[in-house]
Amino acid sequence: MACVVAQPEGSRKARELGRAFLADPELPGREADEIRAALEGRVRAVEDEISRLGWRFVASGEPGFPARLAAVVDPPLGLFVRGSLPEGHAVALVGARRASVYGREVAEYLGRELARAGVAVISGMARGVDAAAHRGALAAGGPTAAVWGAGPDRVYPPEHEGLAEEIAAHGCLATEYPPGCAPLGHHFPERNRIIAGLCEAVVVVEADERSGALITARLALEEGREVMAVPGSVFSRLSAGPNGLLRAGAAPVLTADDVLAALGLPPRPSAAGAEEPPLLALIRPGESVTVDRLAAESRLPVAQVLEALVALELGGRVVRQADGSYRRSHVNPDS
Repeated sequence: MACVVAQPEGSRKARELGRAFLADPELPGREADEIRAALEGRVRAVEDEISRLGWRFVASGEPGFPARLAAVVDPPLGLFVRGSLPEGHAVALVGARRASVYGREVAEYLGRELARAGVAVISGMARGVDAAAHRGALAAGGPTAAVWGAGPDRVYPPEHEGLAEEIAAHGCLATEYPPGCAPLGHHFPERNRIIAGLCEAVVVVEADERSGALITARLALEEGREVMAVPGSVFSRLSAGPNGLLRAGAAPVLTADDVLAALGLPPRPSAAGAEEPPLLALIRPGESVTVDRLAAESRLPVAQVLEALVALELGGRVVRQADGSYRRSHVNPDS
């Protein structure tokens, strides 16, 4: 189906504009009837298409449309939705598509811990930081929502089709574009205003100076949302965005508790006493550790360390790097 509709036809505003146009006294009655029939036919076709795909349309001003999004300067006329729109506290986690391992680990960690605290994680399902944030929320069984830059019939990127199914089952997929709309370049800055509008705070994990994540941060600021950033290495171009935000006054995010505090929520319960394999406790998040170092720190024979690492790898707890070192398995490195 061609993308011939600039905005969702079923919205109340669109219907009002259509009625005003068809009420034009200079428009012959027969032509008005023909246009009305064509418009109604198009609406029915779109409704049938999204219903077949398992989506529905929620117009601005109708019950179920997010109140925070309705209050922004430029709200969408409506949203095509699959799943349940987030209610209550919500945070957007955004960042680079070509994120580093560090960036993906941080995004998944924040997504997981925020979801465990009952906070909905909003992002765009893009490669890198977005996908990691969604996966973290899903791992915790918490709510997450992905805002698309294409129609309901276009999963983008296509390799995230499985991820989209998981998100729809534990939260929602949402887009303002009708069926047939391809993921065009200008759609993504437009959808970023929806991501900013759905949340109370935006956290930028990794982003270069020209990243779309910074567009989301700017839009969030304009709407009075909290903007936060994860500090990064001064030697990494992917840290230029968040470090620049920090220099401009954004609040730093060192743990998930920093984000919860910005929402006025209590910190997470202490993890003291939580059971974790002793060897895994020696591998700090974001670090890669050699077998020799683990043997030295644990005071265990190398053979016993290797045996424990194999068990942790089979259990999905650690990943063996190309150089033979090990790191915690927080994210899918290919996401």
